[in-house]
Amino acid sequence: MLRTYRQAIIGLMLTVACGITSCDRLPIYCHYEPTPTTGWEKNDIISFGIPPVKEAGHYKEELGLRINEDYPFLGLCLIVQQTVWPSGYCHNDTLNCNLIDRQGKIRGSGINHYQYTFHVNTIRLAEGDSLHILVKHNMKREIMPGVTDIGIRVDKN
Repeated sequence: MLRTYRQAIIGLMLTVACGITSCDRLPIYCHYEPTPTTGWEKNDIISFGIPPVKEAGHYKEELGLRINEDYPFLGLCLIVQQTVWPSGYCHNDTLNCNLIDRQGKIRGSGINHYQYTFHVNTIRLAEGDSLHILVKHNMKREIMPGVTDIGIRVDKN
């Protein structure tokens, strides 16, 4: 009987330990959109619709970027426009994304395709607010080859 009790306690402790170590919060939104394989044109705007949040609070917004070896520059300038509904509050951010250092070393992770994450904003949302986010590039070149995907992730702080 004592052995069964010990086994039950050990099993409970392992379950609690696993639960505590795996409590990484899931994002409220995480989605990637592909860009055209022929290149991301300056007038191609990528749109994300984040559904209404269930609780008020501060939310962290991140932009995900994926490029391949065809990307010809060290950096990428992006414009991120955010609109909060129903208030209509609009906020624009310019992200200067450093992708490759001057020695040619890739700053992202991956092989042949590289993943980057950039902080966009921390925003206060009320219960029921939703976000509409638009992303476009702001480079002199009209068509950007090598940008494969743009994503948005929103987490509650």
